Amino acid sequence: MSESACEPIHSTNETSSQMTQWENGSASLNLIKKAVVVLTRLPDYKISALRPPTPQQSYSEAEFSSSSGSDMQWQPEDDSTDSDFSVSNNNQKSDKNSSGDTRKPSNSSEINPSVGISPTSAHCSHETMNIHPNLPQDEVKVDMMVLARKKRMKWQRGKIVEIISKDGRLKYKVSFEEKGKILVSGHHIAFDTPPKVEHLFVGTRVVVQCQDNKFQFRPGVLAELPSRKNRFRFLVFMDDHTPVYVGLPFFHLVCRPLENMFDDIPDGFHKHFMKQYMKDWPYPHLTIYRVGQSLNAEYFGEQQRCEVQAIDCSLIQVVFQADHHREWIYRGSIRLEHAQARFLEVSVRREAMNESDSD
Repeated sequence: MSESACEPIHSTNETSSQMTQWENGSASLNLIKKAVVVLTRLPDYKISALRPPTPQQSYSEAEFSSSSGSDMQWQPEDDSTDSDFSVSNNNQKSDKNSSGDTRKPSNSSEINPSVGISPTSAHCSHETMNIHPNLPQDEVKVDMMVLARKKRMKWQRGKIVEIISKDGRLKYKVSFEEKGKILVSGHHIAFDTPPKVEHLFVGTRVVVQCQDNKFQFRPGVLAELPSRKNRFRFLVFMDDHTPVYVGLPFFHLVCRPLENMFDDIPDGFHKHFMKQYMKDWPYPHLTIYRVGQSLNAEYFGEQQRCEVQAIDCSLIQVVFQADHHREWIYRGSIRLEHAQARFLEVSVRREAMNESDSD
C-alpha cells in the first residue's frame, strides 16, 4: 500500500491535550485540542430548589403559573408526597404523639397584620418578619374591569363606570356584568388580572375564584407561599374560615387593602384565629394526624366525631360520622378540638396579662 501524502504522527506522551501533526512537504501544521469547561449560571429558582425547604421559599412567576394546572380546585388532592406528613398505621400511639405540635419556638410577641416575604428565597426566619414591601400601587381608573363585593362572601366581575370623592375618600361605582350597580370603597374591589409575584406576602388580602361558579369570587387572606412543603401552591384562608390551596391564576389582589387587614375580616372566631396565626408566623401551630384517626371537630356549632380520610400538607380531609359530610380543615384550625383547647389557653393567658398590666 502506498503511503498517503498526509500521514498522522501520534505523540508518544498521553496528556489531557493531544497533538496531531500533519506533514505536507516542508509545511507542518500543529493542532492542539484542549478540554474546555463551560460554566452556566443557574436561575435563582433552581438554586432555591437545591436548598433545604423552608416555609418562606418563593419562586418565579413562571413556576407559579406552570405548576398550578391542577390547583384550580377548591379541594386539594387526596394524597400527599411530603414525608413530613407521612401516615402511621400504628393505632396504639398515645394522645401525645397523635396530636403532636410541630411548632418551632418564636420570640415574636406582637401580632403582625402582614408579614413580608423577600422575592428571593428567605433562608432564615428573621428575613421574613418585615412589613409588606412598599411597592407602587397599580392604577385604578374608569372603564377598568374589576372584581367587586356584592355581598360579604360574594364578589363578582364588573366595570368601574365612575370614581367619586365622598367625605374625602374615593368611592368606585361598579356596574356588574350580570346586572346591578354598587358603590364601594377601594378595599372592596380587586384587580381582574392575576397578581404579580413581588406583590404577594403572607397577610395579603385576595379574592379567590369559586370552583362551582367561575363568575363568583370569595375574599380571604394569603396564608402560605409556594414551596416544596406545600407542593408549590398558595394557601388562602377564606373569611368564613375555609382553607383552600390555589394556583396563581385563580386569585386576585384587592386594589386598595386596609392598612390593618384584620379590620376587613368580620368579627368572630375566624378573626381571632387569623390574629393568632399572624402572631405565630412563620411557625404556625400544626397538629399531626394520621389517616383513619378519629377526632372531634366543630360542625354546626358543636364538637362532633369525625375521621381523617386524607392528608394534604397543611390540611386534613375529614368525614363526620353523623351525616358523612366531607370537608377539608386546616391542621391548626380552631375548629379542631386540640387546637381549640390551645386557643382557649392563649386567651386566658392574654386576659391575665392584661389584668396584671392594668393593676
